[in-house]
Amino acid sequence: MTDAAIPRFTGDASPYAGGDPYADHRTADFPFTHLVDLADRRLGAGVIAANDEFFAERENLLKPGPAVFDPEHFGHKGKIMDGWETRRRRGVSAAEPHPTPDDHDWALVRLGAPGVIRGIVLDTAHFRGNYPQAVSVEGASLPGSPAPEDLLAPDVKWTTLVPRTPVGGHAANGFAVDAEQRFTHLRINQHPDGGIARLRVYGQVAPDPAWLTALGTFDLAALENGGQVEDASDRFYSPATNTIQPGRSRKMDDGWETRRRRDRGNDWIRYRLAAQSEIRAVEIDTAYLKGNSAGWAALSVRDGEDGDWSEALPRTRLQPDTNHRFVLDGPVRATHVRIDIFPDGGISRLRLYGSLTDEGATELAAHHRELGG
Repeated sequence: MTDAAIPRFTGDASPYAGGDPYADHRTADFPFTHLVDLADRRLGAGVIAANDEFFAERENLLKPGPAVFDPEHFGHKGKIMDGWETRRRRGVSAAEPHPTPDDHDWALVRLGAPGVIRGIVLDTAHFRGNYPQAVSVEGASLPGSPAPEDLLAPDVKWTTLVPRTPVGGHAANGFAVDAEQRFTHLRINQHPDGGIARLRVYGQVAPDPAWLTALGTFDLAALENGGQVEDASDRFYSPATNTIQPGRSRKMDDGWETRRRRDRGNDWIRYRLAAQSEIRAVEIDTAYLKGNSAGWAALSVRDGEDGDWSEALPRTRLQPDTNHRFVLDGPVRATHVRIDIFPDGGISRLRLYGSLTDEGATELAAHHRELGG
C-alpha cells in the first residue's frame, strides 16, 4: 500500500446551495477501511482534551456515522457544526494580524484499543470554507490511563504518522500510515485553525499480553483482545466485524446480516485469534434478528495458517433474538475460527471463551516487544 495511490483533496468546496449536502462531498475508496476503527467509541475511545473548541465540541470527532448538516442550526456563538471547530486565530498585533506558521490547534485522542495504525481519515464534511489549511497527526504509547497533562509532558515521545499536509474542505482526507509500532494515543493538529467533522483510525489491535495472561479466561474473538475478521462471504447489510464488538447488540444493524440467498450455498465469517488459544465455551447471539436470524450455525477451527479445518461445534439450530451458549466437550486448540450459518441471515455476536496456550502467550509477548510495547 503506497500513500501515492490515495487521492488528495485540497481547496474550498462550493458554498452549500441546498438539497443533499453530501452530493458534492469528496471521498474515495481507501485501501485500509476494512480494518478495525481503533478510535471507535464502542471500544472506549475518547477525545480527552483540546486547546480550543469554541464553535463545536471535540467529542464530535468520534461520533458514529457521517456528520449531519442543518443550515438553520445557529447558537449564541454562531453556526453550530457537527464536528470539532476552533475559533479563527489572530496574530499578536495590528502590525502582525496573521497567525505564525507554527500556530495550530490540537486535540488529544485516546484510542479505544491500542494497536498498529494502517490508515487515518480526517473528514471535513460540511466544513466548506472553514476547514484547516493543513493537518498533521502524531502518535504516542503510554501505559495505564494517562491524563492530558501526562501526554503533554515534555518527555513524551511523539511519532509523526501524518506529516503536515494540505487538505480540502468538505472532503474525506485519507492517509496511509506505515509505522510498525503500537500506539495508545494520537495528537490531531490543524494548521492554523478550523474544523474537522470526523476522525477514523484504521488498524490492527495489539493487546497487552500481560493483561490477557492475568485474565486467564477471556473472549478470544473480541476486538479489544486482538481478534479480527479475516474474511466473510457477504457484508451486504452490515459488517462482519460487528460480531466481535464489545457488549450485546442494541439494534438489528449492530450485528451481521447477509442478503437473501437464492442458491444452495451458505454464508460464513472467518476469524483470526490474537494468538494460538484453547477454546472451551462458545456464545452465538442472534439479538434483534427475528425474522432474519440464521437458521443453523456450525463452528470450525484450524491451528496455523496451513492447518486443516476441523469441526468444533456441529450444525446446530438457532433461535431468533436469543443468546445461545455451548460448553465444548474439551478444549479446542486454534488460531483461526470459522462460523458457517445456514442458509443465510445473520448473527449479532460471537464469543469464544478460553485462554492462550503457552506457545500463543510467548508469540504474543514477542510481537508486543517488537511493536515497542
